[in-house]
Amino acid sequence: MEKLTFYAVSAPEKLDRIGAYLAERLSRDVVRHRYGYVVIAMEALDQLLMACHSQSIKPFVESFLHMVAKLLESREPDLQVLGTNSFVKFANIEEDTPSYHRRYDFFVSQFSAMCHSTHEDPETRSRIRVAGIKGLQGVVRKTVNDELQAIIWEPQHMDKLIPSMLFNMQDNEDSERAGEENPASLAESCFRELLGRAAYGNMNNAVHPVLVHLDNHRLWDPNDFAVPCFRIIMYSIQAQHSHHVIQQVLSHLDTHSKNTPRVRAGIVQVLLETVAIAAKGSIGPTVLEVFNTLLKHLRMSVDFELGDGSRRNSASSLSSTRTKESEERIVQNAIIQTIGFFGGNLPDYQRAEVMMFIMGKVPVYGTPCHTLDTGTKRIQTMLLSSLIMVTSEFKCKTMCAGLPMAFLEPLCSISLMEDSELRQLVLEILHNIIDRHDNRAKLRGIRIIPNVAALKIKREKISKQDVVFMKKHGQQLYRHIYLGCKEEDNVQKNFELLFTALALITIELANEEVMIDLMRLSIALQDMALANEENMPVLIRCGIMALVAAYLNFLSQMIANPPFCQHVSKVIEMRNLDAPYLLPEHVFREKCVLPESLDRDAVGLYFQTADLAEALSVPGYNVERLAIPYIPQVTDEDRLPRRKSFVDTISLQVDILSNSLPDQIPLVWRNRKGKGDGR
Repeated sequence: MEKLTFYAVSAPEKLDRIGAYLAERLSRDVVRHRYGYVVIAMEALDQLLMACHSQSIKPFVESFLHMVAKLLESREPDLQVLGTNSFVKFANIEEDTPSYHRRYDFFVSQFSAMCHSTHEDPETRSRIRVAGIKGLQGVVRKTVNDELQAIIWEPQHMDKLIPSMLFNMQDNEDSERAGEENPASLAESCFRELLGRAAYGNMNNAVHPVLVHLDNHRLWDPNDFAVPCFRIIMYSIQAQHSHHVIQQVLSHLDTHSKNTPRVRAGIVQVLLETVAIAAKGSIGPTVLEVFNTLLKHLRMSVDFELGDGSRRNSASSLSSTRTKESEERIVQNAIIQTIGFFGGNLPDYQRAEVMMFIMGKVPVYGTPCHTLDTGTKRIQTMLLSSLIMVTSEFKCKTMCAGLPMAFLEPLCSISLMEDSELRQLVLEILHNIIDRHDNRAKLRGIRIIPNVAALKIKREKISKQDVVFMKKHGQQLYRHIYLGCKEEDNVQKNFELLFTALALITIELANEEVMIDLMRLSIALQDMALANEENMPVLIRCGIMALVAAYLNFLSQMIANPPFCQHVSKVIEMRNLDAPYLLPEHVFREKCVLPESLDRDAVGLYFQTADLAEALSVPGYNVERLAIPYIPQVTDEDRLPRRKSFVDTISLQVDILSNSLPDQIPLVWRNRKGKGDGR
């Protein structure tokens, strides 16, 4: 061998004849099953290849690859492994000049076939599969950096390479084997390497076979393999290519729009995994596309569920329908989770855009839902739930940025619906946006807080922009709190959220003028409960009284005005003695005894405007304004019929831009724009 190597290095022009001779001998020995000579010939070829790096090595390589192909074609596992090992050694050699005519189609096909070996002996099967994976790894390394071999990224090759790796990653029967002897771990390593080398233009060809493989092997339900597989993809590719993968999964979800709920849920969960990783880096231009597709599938899922429900004809179909409904709920929850997670990881400027986008999809106008299916309420609930997730931890610098008019108007419209659950969701969204110093947890529940200072509330001086915001839109917030209090289906949670909303407005947005307005609002709520012009149930009236007591107790301590605190404490003390049902700690208990009506003459049980005005007769407070009774703004919206839940049965494609669909804009807003001509 040493003499042969010396001869070949000394006379490189002879290499092609040496290669041809060795190839001829090896072919003959393979046919005659003289495997000892085959090994010797292959070893000679290997060593010559490693030793010689001259220009004339090209013809020798052709002989070498011809012989490797011969070994791979044989049915002997030992020869296949021998040929693979030789090819891997060759793949690790860096050639000085590119090869214009060499092709690796045969090797891709043959190594892929070896990756799917079904040899009856488990040990041999594992050896062949490991050899196949190493061979594919060799092909990738040899071709991926060679511009002349870019053909390797074409679909006909990727459709063999990728499934071969995934098949072995999925079939992890040799999990006890370590390192390169374990087909699954070796396949994963090769898969990562391939994806890491994928350029911008090759991403689609690399990801599409993964989706096809998951379809063919029905791996979306359950998706125990699909999720980690895409996790590997997202962490292996270059960060700037992430949006390619997201687009591929989105289009795949569209392809499966009529598949079973569990398959769709599996794809959505994979999408959640991809956007969770992509959101930390480059998201690309697909942000609104992601949300648009998800919202479209959310609507379709509700339609499928309700479509099946409406076709419920017999008791025999009842159980299967319920199963379908619960499966569709899995899809819907997965979509909401994805929307919320993706939105929650976006930078604030993009998050505000997404909030507007989702709000534009919430159905707002229509007819009462008792004449229609319950699907629209479900859509509203789910979209608002996703908005809660998107707005969590959203810290806007100014309220104008967090609650622009185009967002506040439809949000407040929903807050007037006669559905307590929807109103709760709206209040939670407002909490998320208004609470910029994370005080909400300290204010949870509705109660008479004995010492507000002990809560260690965080606050800053109100900015000029927020003062302007409250001058423009404060009345709108007060109005919707006022009207939201008197809804007959309010439960304890509604009053708790209303209390938190008032407290957060006080902390984040209240200067002296706003505090006076909030006191006027509180007294107006008390008067509304006492007058009872709308025949509200006693529980709601007592709930309003309890809300006012809890809030004025909080406000008095925030202002830290001793006479104000004294008056509030006196009223609360009187209620404890004579009317505990007017306090939050008692009224919401199950066994609380309620009166038949409220005694308007028991002046000591109620907060008095005159006493509040006297307490606040200090510089900074406009006490005269306190004497003006609060009356909610009347808008043209109030002239619409009372609504159970505003619905839009035809389409959810509500455009965000006000000028493209003027019919969707509240009338009062149109009047401000000079478009109140009734069109």
